[in-house]
Amino acid sequence: MAHLPALITDLALILIVGAFVTLLFRRIKQPLVLGYIIAGFLVGPHFQMVPTVVDEKNIDTLAEIGVIMLLFSLGLEFSFKKLMTVGGSASITAVVEIIFIGLGGYLTGYLLGWNKMDSLFLGGMLASSSTTIILKAFDELNMKTRQFAQIVFGVLIVEDIIVILLMVLLSTIAVTQQIEGSEILFTVLKLAFFLILWFLVGIYLLPSFLKRTRKLFDEETTLIFAVGLCFGMVILATQVGFSAELGAFVMGSIIAETTMAEKVEHVTKPLKQLFGTVFFVSVGMMIDPSAMVEYAGPILAITALTLFGKFFFSALGAAIAGQPLKQSIQVGMSMAQIGEFAFIVATLGLSLGVISEFLFPVAVGVSAITTFTTPYMIRLADPFYEWLRRNLPERFVQRIDNYSLETDKISANPRWQHVTKEYLRILVVNTIVLIAIILLFNFFITPLISGAIENTLYRNAVVILLATVVSAPFLWAILTKQPKSAENTSLSETVIVALNIVRFLLGTFLIGLFIDQITSTKYAILFALPLVVLLLWIFSKKIQAVYQRIEAQFLSNFHERETAFYQDNKTAVDIGVKNQEFKEKLKAWDAHIAVMEVDPLAKYVGVPLMELRWKETYGINVVYIKRGENLISLPGRSNRLLPYDKVGILGTDEQFQNFKSVFDEREEEIVEFDVDDIALKKILIDGDCKYIGKSIRESKIREELLSQVVGIEREGERILNPESSVVLRSGDILWMVGNIKKLREFILSSGRGVH
Repeated sequence: MAHLPALITDLALILIVGAFVTLLFRRIKQPLVLGYIIAGFLVGPHFQMVPTVVDEKNIDTLAEIGVIMLLFSLGLEFSFKKLMTVGGSASITAVVEIIFIGLGGYLTGYLLGWNKMDSLFLGGMLASSSTTIILKAFDELNMKTRQFAQIVFGVLIVEDIIVILLMVLLSTIAVTQQIEGSEILFTVLKLAFFLILWFLVGIYLLPSFLKRTRKLFDEETTLIFAVGLCFGMVILATQVGFSAELGAFVMGSIIAETTMAEKVEHVTKPLKQLFGTVFFVSVGMMIDPSAMVEYAGPILAITALTLFGKFFFSALGAAIAGQPLKQSIQVGMSMAQIGEFAFIVATLGLSLGVISEFLFPVAVGVSAITTFTTPYMIRLADPFYEWLRRNLPERFVQRIDNYSLETDKISANPRWQHVTKEYLRILVVNTIVLIAIILLFNFFITPLISGAIENTLYRNAVVILLATVVSAPFLWAILTKQPKSAENTSLSETVIVALNIVRFLLGTFLIGLFIDQITSTKYAILFALPLVVLLLWIFSKKIQAVYQRIEAQFLSNFHERETAFYQDNKTAVDIGVKNQEFKEKLKAWDAHIAVMEVDPLAKYVGVPLMELRWKETYGINVVYIKRGENLISLPGRSNRLLPYDKVGILGTDEQFQNFKSVFDEREEEIVEFDVDDIALKKILIDGDCKYIGKSIRESKIREELLSQVVGIEREGERILNPESSVVLRSGDILWMVGNIKKLREFILSSGRGVH
């Protein structure tokens, strides 16, 4: 009999047990992540009723691949552009919450007597809430259309990026074993430099390459290419001192800006699911029930910190960001849990060998408890707000709401701030490119030229000339490029002159630094600096043209995905922009526009809006109906809703809460029966038949006889497929299609069959 490697038998065990446990968790409607962790416990060394994984070392390697694929997929869903469009409210809320809950986690670990690293990583584990759990709770409670839900989604996006950056800082602290301000500052600056550089280079090169080779990419090639890029960036990130997870996330974010993002996400999803499962199972394998019992106290203490700390600090952040008290409470109640990132952070700590193993069962215990409490916390948000409003001084509540309105007025950026940001963007982006060129020359090009040219003078001349040609467009941008918005901005001449002096001094300093790094100081002062300035002056127009081509190519690549999407979905995009505009203007009214899709089995399909009386009954207003690429603005009383229509509805959260169940209400399920049980029968209605004088809808024929009226013979005329509003008369012959048993019972009991 052939011998199987232990890894194959272990994988079979993990996947089979994982499949059965997740089937159970789907049945009881609980997050699959917890199911995977329980499956890991079942196949781990602390549970003896099923076989145990043997080759733990190789499983750990597969789990590391799982983390990489999870972060790569997160990057594909994320994109840097999403972060730019999240908005100030979500960003401020996330930053306030993470700072204070991180400090709370560190202090809790310190009070529990844990060492410094355990306490630091505990703070990192508490920093992120669970997107999966929150989305599931919103779906179950029909709250995705409520106004605060959009803020929560924005906060989750910002949390993801901040936690990934935290992982970089934690890994640096773990390696150096020092928490010094200078070390952390250097790490932050180094991280910012490489993130921006990778993003700039990736966006400039990758979409252009994909555009030229798109026809060569089938699913197999796309998968190989995408995973290759992912692991290549992982290697690059680890080479410059960052974590593999950061590299995977960055490459996912770069691909997310291309038109191939959806295809890459589709082909890599099975890999993410497979290796992600192995990762979460490996987390479960570390669970020791005795350790959970031993650390029951810390688990309960950290659970309390998560529930009340994340609620309070998220609500505080939302209030500082200018949200009314009610929405701040709702946001805070939604964020009170930890999720998948807690396990990833803990895995990082264990792989670096700097945290204790008991942090895993603590994280699992807290995650399990807060998973079950999340729906109740969200549901209690409104009653808790009402209780607060009754018990807090009225002036206090009024001040918070007034502060929210004032924040909205202040949030409109003056033009001078916008121009200043553009100046800053020009300087930062081009400075980073110049520093990258310096590094490229120092470590690769200069040593290569030194080996080829022995004469020092010739060597320096070639290096300076080559470096000047490569860097000239970016040096020109630092010195002379003007923001486009500066032309139409009412800035005083003094301010413009001051900004240009600052950038000129900075540009001159960067040129000097640039040349000094490439060659010796003597050559820099005597030859290089005058040469560079002279070339920039003589070839200014040509250098400008080159820079503009580079910039145009970058912006085209950067907006490529949005441009393609806009061309295919122009109406939907325009509606989204208009919805956001209405949301800002209606904030003082506590109202917004929610987009809902019509279910094909909805009861109101085909019914005129005037008969539905939604405005009179629920206070909402149908603003538009999007049907395919057609848009019905301000639909009239006679307009009807059809399956899969996208309906823009204006109202408040309370109105949506009352209306959602009506909008989602479906036709009663018809009992399924075989094709042989379907019959076409004619029925005469006369005399005292209960259907006479009622419309087809009011007669309930469909529900009682499990049949439909497909035709009516009336006074020599035939009506095919009559509308449900048609009133039945004595003497009508109904042509019915439906359940033969029900139709026969009706005919026999009433004697109204027609042959």
